Amino acid sequence: MSAKLNNRQVGDVTVIDISGRITLGEGSSVIRDEMRALTGKGNKKVLLNLGDVTYVDSSGIGELVTGYTTMTNAGGTMKLLNLTKRVKDLLQITKLYTVFEVYEDEAHAVQSFA
Repeated sequence: MSAKLNNRQVGDVTVIDISGRITLGEGSSVIRDEMRALTGKGNKKVLLNLGDVTYVDSSGIGELVTGYTTMTNAGGTMKLLNLTKRVKDLLQITKLYTVFEVYEDEAHAVQSFA
């Protein structure tokens, strides 16, 4: 199953709940397209909830970085929420864990945008 996205607003923060697999192909392009659409609408605060992501490959990690870069270049901020052990391990191995702001609690993550 490729990645499925569900957007919701918490105050002025767009929370994107992602479920499924973020892999080469459809799963990763969905995230890229969504980030472009959000920046096009002027959304500057995005929180990716990865709690229901079952698998991420190297291409998926690349899409997270692309999303982060897209949002940063548009003057916005993208943060990560609820990393699974596998995703956390991948980000630590690739030394990207220090690039992203990562949160375990949605309320704290949303407050961090203030």
